[in-house]
Amino acid sequence: MDTDDLSNETYQAVIIEAEKFNHDLTLQFGVMASSCKNEEEYIKNAKELINEIKELDKYDLDDIFFGNIPNITLLHKCLRQMELNIAEVESIPKDQRHYEF
Repeated sequence: MDTDDLSNETYQAVIIEAEKFNHDLTLQFGVMASSCKNEEEYIKNAKELINEIKELDKYDLDDIFFGNIPNITLLHKCLRQMELNIAEVESIPKDQRHYEF
């Protein structure tokens, strides 16, 4: 799937939230969409990726952020906000989410 296949709510919760913080973070969540079959799998994988990023050391963060490691405290704050956003999306029934066609 592509990020264009995500509901507006999921796109805002993950992609836009990541972009507000750092474009390199956005790339991680955008590329991940190509390995997902649907939005539910994307949300599941996004939560897993958030948890993985939280555990990374500076060496691995250097790879994700292409040599420009951001402030770790602010990164964790962004990841926490993304988790809250995802929880909010999950509370919206799928048939009440909005999609671009």
